[in-house]
Amino acid sequence: MKPHPEKSQPGRKPAPHPIRPEREALPPASHFATCPRGLEELLVAELNAAGARVVRQLPAGVLFTADAAAEMRANLTSRTATRILRKVGYTRYRKEEHIYRAALDLPWPDWFDVSKTIAVKVGAQNAPLKSLNFITLKIKDAICDRFREETRARPSVDTESPDVPIYAFLTPDAATFYLDTSGEPLFKRGFKREASAASIKENLAAGLLLLSGWEPGTPLLDPMCGAGTILLEAADMALNRAPGRSRHFAFEHYRDFDAALWQRIKNEAKAKEKPLTRLPIFGADRDRWVLDKARNNLAAAGYADSIELKVSDVLDLKAPTPVGTLVTNPPYGERIGEAEDLAEWYPLLGDWLKQNFAGWEAWIISGDPLLPKAIGLKASRRIPLFNGQIETRFLQYKLIAGSMKAKRSDTVAGHQ
Repeated sequence: MKPHPEKSQPGRKPAPHPIRPEREALPPASHFATCPRGLEELLVAELNAAGARVVRQLPAGVLFTADAAAEMRANLTSRTATRILRKVGYTRYRKEEHIYRAALDLPWPDWFDVSKTIAVKVGAQNAPLKSLNFITLKIKDAICDRFREETRARPSVDTESPDVPIYAFLTPDAATFYLDTSGEPLFKRGFKREASAASIKENLAAGLLLLSGWEPGTPLLDPMCGAGTILLEAADMALNRAPGRSRHFAFEHYRDFDAALWQRIKNEAKAKEKPLTRLPIFGADRDRWVLDKARNNLAAAGYADSIELKVSDVLDLKAPTPVGTLVTNPPYGERIGEAEDLAEWYPLLGDWLKQNFAGWEAWIISGDPLLPKAIGLKASRRIPLFNGQIETRFLQYKLIAGSMKAKRSDTVAGHQ
């Protein structure tokens, strides 16, 4: 890489304050991976498996160190991550101009060509600045000014689909700069075509399956499958297919991209895949139009003949096998009706589970703190998760034959 230009370089004004990017003071982590809140421990395991060294687990993310191979492998194989960010700069600041100067000092032309499009996004936690939009513009200006100094040209901005997404995160007195190595968020697997109104993101769906303890080969049912997100993630897990196998990544646009290494990593992942076969994975939805979306998505992923789909109201379904795992994202507002209707429907859901799924384990995610209580079953576990900005609980029900009330009555009668 080129030597870092010094302040004495002609045409460069001195910094207004002796606050500079502290490369020597960078935290030990070289990367930060983001994920839905509640999935951090799963992400730690995935990063370790990718060859990274985890430094610290944080809410909605993990700090880690990685070489080029681990960075690529994490992007390709993580089922729960949202983005893999490469840390490139860090500085203390007291006002906007300090952040501009710190960004100007970074050797952006060493990392990507001026022909690549860029976009800058800024996140903050208790930052004292008046406008994040303004500081976003200042960082973009700094990057373009650095390119003008070195190449007499500037990169174009593409806020929709940039080649090089750039992130900055501000705390009350420090700014950290990142190159996004993922590009589109990692929950965009590269093949899903259609979503339904109640869809959850793919990385959250994968997290639900991992948290449930479901093992590939065990029958799995999503009785309200919508566009099939949980089914698709289960199929990938059952066949050990890398979730990023069908997409591109931003790291492919960087100067240090090693195409031969990337091909080897993809080949490694491909060699671990299991043969495509019929899977004991079942999905149903009462909306034929929504189920057509699921069919299209399964076909796009190559699973058209591997997963059984059925048009059915959930309360009319029977267990497809004697034992198995049920994982689903039932409605709490959009697809069945208002709160009054749902309050009447959830007890029916509980009765349906008790009557038809003895021997099964059911896992239900809900963003409503009251509705699950109407199911009439005691949850064995309650795992806090976030579905976007919605705080949810992922609830485990171990199902037995008959109702608990009936069993208690039988027990009392036996002791009389």
